[in-house]
Amino acid sequence: MPKIKTALTSEQVKEYVLTAGAAVSVIVLGSPIPQESVLQDDMVGFIDIRSALNKELKAAAQQVAKQIKAAGYQARAIGGMDGKWVDGNTRGPISLKHAAELAGLGVIGKNYLLTNPEHGNLLWFSAVLTDAPLAPDPKLALDFCGDCNICVEACPAHALDTPGTVAKKACDHTVFKQMDKKWEIMCFECRKVCPYRFGI
Repeated sequence: MPKIKTALTSEQVKEYVLTAGAAVSVIVLGSPIPQESVLQDDMVGFIDIRSALNKELKAAAQQVAKQIKAAGYQARAIGGMDGKWVDGNTRGPISLKHAAELAGLGVIGKNYLLTNPEHGNLLWFSAVLTDAPLAPDPKLALDFCGDCNICVEACPAHALDTPGTVAKKACDHTVFKQMDKKWEIMCFECRKVCPYRFGI
């Protein structure tokens, strides 16, 4: 005999989620990658700087999480390179780029990078997931791209040809190459050619 289904409200489902320990708030931390790493077209330098910055931001997120826990809430730090390594790319627990956009730190443009008014597309992120109820900052109401298609036309993989999305496999196969058993970044053309790569 089939089970009788009971009607559920969205409030009940939210309560189930919170009881299971889901995050109520996401705190996003960001720090800029130095402009020189893009201006000099130095892939190795860019990777080294990004790796060092990732460690600093993860440590900062861990410190914030520690303080939140001391206040009696649950908290988990998320680093920019956390997650699983799949085909030369890291698949993290959450999209820090989208979390940063929702936190008002910038707008995701046609190059699928988050652009910040002050730092352009050179921000790197970490985050803290917590059950602490925090008031959200407003989203940034800006349109950086408009009719500009410089990044779309410059992409060697044609990964940006479909508006509002990125052909991830095409991008990954162009950007990431395995050399000496290490994955290396070979292209950041979409980042480099953007007129707002260093901010407005």
